[in-house]
Amino acid sequence: MLAKARPDLLLGDDSLALARGFKLTSAFAPLEKWLKAGQLGFVPAVSDPRLSRSHFQAADACNLGGLPGETGGRGWLDSLVDSLGKGTAFRSVGIGSTLPRSLVGVNGAISLNSVGDLRLNGDDKFRAATEKAIRGLFTGINHPVEEAVQEGMGALATAQKLAAKPYAAAEGVEYQGVGNAFKQLAQLIKGGANVRVATVGMGGYDTHENQGTREGGQLWRRLNELANAMAAFFTDLGDRSADVTIMVSSEFGRRVGSNGGGTDHGHGGVVTVLSGRKLAGSLLGTWNGLDKLDSGDVPEYNNMFNVYGSVAQGRFGLTTAQVDKVFPRQKFTPVKIYA
Repeated sequence: MLAKARPDLLLGDDSLALARGFKLTSAFAPLEKWLKAGQLGFVPAVSDPRLSRSHFQAADACNLGGLPGETGGRGWLDSLVDSLGKGTAFRSVGIGSTLPRSLVGVNGAISLNSVGDLRLNGDDKFRAATEKAIRGLFTGINHPVEEAVQEGMGALATAQKLAAKPYAAAEGVEYQGVGNAFKQLAQLIKGGANVRVATVGMGGYDTHENQGTREGGQLWRRLNELANAMAAFFTDLGDRSADVTIMVSSEFGRRVGSNGGGTDHGHGGVVTVLSGRKLAGSLLGTWNGLDKLDSGDVPEYNNMFNVYGSVAQGRFGLTTAQVDKVFPRQKFTPVKIYA
């Protein structure tokens, strides 16, 4: 069917084999080591009936875990942090200049472009005195703000300690492009900042034309940059990667048929999972084929928020009741992600 619907977007002979007859673009070759180890998997046909073809509406729903009116405008990752217990100020981090809506809420997530950017402004000679004064001012006041301020000052101290000397990645690891965001996370994790939840954003996937799925194509280049970043990150973490799971998702998928070398906004996207734990397979969730398209889209065989909740549940050992609180309008049905 794909040969008829998108003859100009078929994968080449250098593609990697997945389960159930699927193939994976060679752009993901940097992650082949983890694919063979059973730690890289893909959930196809992921969507939610509440998503439209609008980037803005769909992105909001994905970040909030539902529509704004259903969630009170609180991000689903911030709700998730409620179930993870107390931690440092780095327990939820957004790498970038703007905090993503998925982390907006009550748990005080930190947004930063680089670890060294997190510092008190002002003249260097007054910085230590200013920090001491702030700590003293908000000590012993028996007020909720005391804990938040002390956490914040602790985060500043940790960041400046880590930034005091150039970061040394593991031998052979080189971060490029979006990999520089992953580098900041590696520095925090290896530096003992106790990160629990973190986000990295990457654009450039709105491929209406000149999409290209083979080496050198527009989409191939973006996916290859991402795959190289994920491989560098996991290699850099070494044994620490056993406690890490990366989930890659978009607000929606692309339509099955091509239109001049690209694909329009559609449903039924793909969620990518790279984990330090063994997964249930290279192709995860439900797949019932393309015999019956949904208005030209891949049908929704796996609900987006069930997938998100299942990745989080397995990573953090959450109960079904805890996941239900993260997605208030979604009756959680687990998707088997981990072995």
